[in-house]
Amino acid sequence: MSAQLPLARRALAEFVATAFLVAAVVGSGIAAQTLSPNDVGLQLLENTIATAGALFAIIVTFAPISGAHLNPVVTVVDCFFKRRPWADATAYIPAQILGAICGAVIANAMFARAALEFSTKDRSGANIYFAEVVATLGLVLVIFLLVRTGRAGEHPLAVPAAVAGYITAAYWFTSSTSFANPAVTIGRAFSNSFAGIAPSSVTPFVIAQCVGAVLAVGLLLVLAPAPEKTND
Repeated sequence: MSAQLPLARRALAEFVATAFLVAAVVGSGIAAQTLSPNDVGLQLLENTIATAGALFAIIVTFAPISGAHLNPVVTVVDCFFKRRPWADATAYIPAQILGAICGAVIANAMFARAALEFSTKDRSGANIYFAEVVATLGLVLVIFLLVRTGRAGEHPLAVPAAVAGYITAAYWFTSSTSFANPAVTIGRAFSNSFAGIAPSSVTPFVIAQCVGAVLAVGLLLVLAPAPEKTND
């Protein structure tokens, strides 16, 4: 179980895994802009495919070490349900945020852009913030319903496949393109590209994501009140 490994090793895994995830999101966004400069829909499709593939691979690879949260709201909910101690959150969350920023910097550098840059892509509006509530609510439900009903233990690839599948769909059915992750949101502010988000939009996105997570916890307590049958 990952919770039995040293915390420093698990936090490092969260840093590396989140860096790879954001590098995939931002890098594919930059590539999509270059390959399909006049077709925003095709850019989103290219970005979606790359993100989903990377997400599945990263979760499968890092789950045995850290649980492959890659997301502060997932870590907080995991701690809330007492699957791991709150001390883990104090190490995981900074590692995820720093990893996300590092991933954006790496992606920028790979495409010969300024390593440190800030996005000018405004993502504001009540409908967009509401979309982030919905996106995060759905993501947390997908993960923890699988865990709390025992499906994650019965089928080791259930969570990676479900998360990748959900994010693929949510890229398209939400007006925000489903960031659903405070760390990734912060990281994407460091890329002035198709996948970027203006720093001024980050705080409302993170607030919306936290609201979505809280709503998900409420639903989980009703839909699956029994303790989970498996642990990482």
